[in-house]
Amino acid sequence: MNASVLTILLFILDYSFSAVAWAVFYFLRKTQIEGSSFSSDPNFLLGVLFIPLIWIFIYLLQGTYHDVRRLFRLRILNLTLGATLIGVLVVFFLFLLDDQITGYKQYYKSILLLTIVLFTFLIIPRFLFVSYIVHKIHSRKAGFRTLLVGGSDKAVEIYNEIQSSPKGYGTDFVGFINLNGVDTLLKDKLPYFGHFDDVDGILRKYEIEEVIIALESSEHDRLKAVLSRLEGGQLKIKILPDMYDILSGTVEMSNIFGALLIDINSEVMPVWQRVFKRLLDILISSLALIFLVPLFLVLAVITKLTSPGPIFFLQDRIGMNGKSFQIIKFRTMINDAEKAGPQLSSSNDPRITRIGRFMRKYRIDEFPQFLNVIFGHMSLVGPRPERQYYIDKITELEPQFHQLTNVRPGITSWGQVKFGYAENVEEMLARMKFDLLYLKNRSLALDFKIMLYTVLIVFKGAGK
Repeated sequence: MNASVLTILLFILDYSFSAVAWAVFYFLRKTQIEGSSFSSDPNFLLGVLFIPLIWIFIYLLQGTYHDVRRLFRLRILNLTLGATLIGVLVVFFLFLLDDQITGYKQYYKSILLLTIVLFTFLIIPRFLFVSYIVHKIHSRKAGFRTLLVGGSDKAVEIYNEIQSSPKGYGTDFVGFINLNGVDTLLKDKLPYFGHFDDVDGILRKYEIEEVIIALESSEHDRLKAVLSRLEGGQLKIKILPDMYDILSGTVEMSNIFGALLIDINSEVMPVWQRVFKRLLDILISSLALIFLVPLFLVLAVITKLTSPGPIFFLQDRIGMNGKSFQIIKFRTMINDAEKAGPQLSSSNDPRITRIGRFMRKYRIDEFPQFLNVIFGHMSLVGPRPERQYYIDKITELEPQFHQLTNVRPGITSWGQVKFGYAENVEEMLARMKFDLLYLKNRSLALDFKIMLYTVLIVFKGAGK
């Protein structure tokens, strides 16, 4: 059950049936409410083509297409009802309010008719679509690739309870890793992928989507260390609750065949804000690249004339979910500045060119990264991307640094604003605290605040 195929299919269903719903509404409104004849004029055809995009946009903000495999019937009912009501109001004020009418009752009839027609034409195909997904999951013909962490009797117990259920709920165990020695009982049931120290490579190699941690949440120290390596990104994490967790009622619980599990949700930014953030990334970056073309041309000429070597500097960095990409910057150092190996720059680094020092002061060297944002490698705001060499060094001292790779890295960050460029691993660790704070408190409001501070730094030339 390919996630991309399902997403495209749901998108086509939504657009097609929204178009049909608008056509039916237009016909009924003309013939039943206005008492006139129907004709497929240009307004009708334009409406059929473009008005469905309003509901598609609302579905995007709702996060409907984020992971369609996790939709269930009650959720799709709530999403469809909410999107219908919001969309009807938008369409009314944009397209129906200025119509010539004989009385205000026509407005009420039009709103009611559009709501009924749209909801009816959308909920039926969507409900059947989600029912198909649910059936696949319940019959164990589809599921989420799940890794079991732990090799104790508790891990065996969880595995047995989930597997013995007569109905599947999406847990497709592909293997296990442990924190101690290899557990022979669990090894007889599942493939053994190795020790937890190798978890990052294991998650990527086996395309893991969910992790169940077979540790009591009362084992706080061990659990904290495990979560620091796993938490964030698209990965769904579940742990065992202790009695305090259950009584406090402060956690989201899911009852899986008698095995109570806590769903760890590290995503603090609502879906609509994540969608809006990505749209803003693309819009602002596109406008910036257009308006900065003259500046780019001037800097390109000066860089080329004042120092031998390429105009742009490309370097492998680690992005979201540990994927490598090439960051684009104006070259600010002499050519082959790292021929002796990876080195961090310092305030008085002799490798920095004269024009490079100016660009660093005003952060102009970072401007080409707007291309990285459009390509999807980066965001406007997010933890600064690092090289794998330094990530390995930092995580030896502080494993929580792995969490910073669970989101798109940014052109600017809270750490960059508050701390600036890091000249050694110790300063990287100090800057990391600000980026972790951002990670736990992400919001559009905080992003705007960071961008505002960044603009002030650029104009003041206060870049460290």
